[in-house]
Amino acid sequence: MSKESAPQKTPLYDEHLAAGGKMVDFAGWLMPVNYGSQIEEHSAVRTDVGMFDVSHMTIIDVHGEDAQAFLQQVVANDVAKLSTWGALYGALLNESGGVLDDLIVYALPEGFRCVVNASTRTKVLNWFEQHKMPAMTFAQQPLVMIAVQGPEAINRLNACYPGSVPEDLAPFNAAVFGDWMVGRTGYTGEDGVEIMLPAAQGVSLWQDLRAAGVQPAGLGARDTLRLEAGLNLYGQDLDEQTSPLASNIAWTIAWSPEDRDFIGRSAIEPERGQCPMKLTGLIMKDKGVLRHGQVVTTSAGNGIITSGTFSPTLGFSIALARLPKAASGACEVDIRGKAKAAEIVKPPFVRHGKKLVG
Repeated sequence: MSKESAPQKTPLYDEHLAAGGKMVDFAGWLMPVNYGSQIEEHSAVRTDVGMFDVSHMTIIDVHGEDAQAFLQQVVANDVAKLSTWGALYGALLNESGGVLDDLIVYALPEGFRCVVNASTRTKVLNWFEQHKMPAMTFAQQPLVMIAVQGPEAINRLNACYPGSVPEDLAPFNAAVFGDWMVGRTGYTGEDGVEIMLPAAQGVSLWQDLRAAGVQPAGLGARDTLRLEAGLNLYGQDLDEQTSPLASNIAWTIAWSPEDRDFIGRSAIEPERGQCPMKLTGLIMKDKGVLRHGQVVTTSAGNGIITSGTFSPTLGFSIALARLPKAASGACEVDIRGKAKAAEIVKPPFVRHGKKLVG
């Protein structure tokens, strides 16, 4: 492997090794897939508290007089509605209406902060460069990002760092604590925060939380948690060839004001309210595990699984699948040439520790 293509390491790399992390190459970064037991890490987040190193994600700050106008053009959601320290989830679309990436945008006192996926870093930075406006700048921020998630996340973090999360911090809002930016966001379906902070402070935070009994969790648990919560994974449930209207994120498209011509609007507007496909949930009724790429047969036509796994919380397999809009009820999934019974359900499957299907 050449020096240029060698995977990158986050500032927490040595902490992962010290905790027994099994490291794998993920989107060009050496990241922990687990620390010995993916199931225990998953359970810790659902029942108590766990923490994830998400420093491989891309943090981009946008400043200048044209910052808002720029984001109004490239993000399909409406950043103009954000108050300072408010956040929203949205998508970057290409001209044909496919999803270049999904992201969170925070409104700063001056400008905005965008958090995008590690796998799309180069593509998004190039897209920003291609569409930038005269009175704006954007820059990637070299910060550590730690997600502390679970029903006890806020209590445990405030026990280690009193006042780090204000009592009144609402979901999809952020607060400042010294050099930290603390957003009440996450990718697990549980309460918690995502903290962006300088590298040295990030290492100290990780060590302090581990000493306080917070379970480090890896990419494996992050994937099962997000799928139980019905949250999309870019590159599987979202991609450049598929409309957001067929990806269960139509709610993130801000059609008003009508004269806001965001990139991709003209391509997806003809299907507004009448997209022939939907991204929905499946639960396994037979033995077997639902996986990405398996064909689904329904009374309304065929579809395909975009994400599938065994659910540790529910004890059976679940999936997200892109199906005909009219599909409902019983269906069949082709698993190694055998038709297996499944049922179409509305995600999420688990949220805030509660089983919503079964």
